[in-house]
Amino acid sequence: MKIEIYGSGCTKCKKTEEIVRQAVKELNIKAEISKIEDLQKIIDKGIMMTPAVAIDGVVKILGRVPSIQDVEKILQ
Repeated sequence: MKIEIYGSGCTKCKKTEEIVRQAVKELNIKAEISKIEDLQKIIDKGIMMTPAVAIDGVVKILGRVPSIQDVEKILQ
């Protein structure tokens, strides 16, 4: 599983990354997690609001900090 977290490095983006990593650990999932902060890459993906989370290339969360339950739900 490939998880991409898109964001500029703001507090909300950092919190989203923390929550995603926690959910992956709690569910004991093997995943490659990457953080994309490059504005051009974010725009190229069609993301206009951050933070955003993509699972295997599909954006699942956009423009908000998810709860741990939100992340666990989309990972299962």
